[in-house]
Amino acid sequence: MNPEDIKQRIRAGLPGCDVTVSGDGSHFEAIVVGDVFDGLTAVKRQQLVYGTINELITSGALHALTIKSYTPAEWATASKLQISS
Repeated sequence: MNPEDIKQRIRAGLPGCDVTVSGDGSHFEAIVVGDVFDGLTAVKRQQLVYGTINELITSGALHALTIKSYTPAEWATASKLQISS
């Protein structure tokens, strides 16, 4: 499993989102930015992202994924504050 595979799965499941994935082996971190998160709780946001990669988790190919999800406005603020992880 590599970051690009995870990135492509998330992008396919959440079209229009900007996705960055880092990590190696079976532990990864994803930053997902999109309008789809507007008005959603943190739990609902994670559920959306996990839904795109659930098959990888179930199969054991992906052991752990830390998710940070933002709306574009939230990301603009976080970026200015240099909160990138």
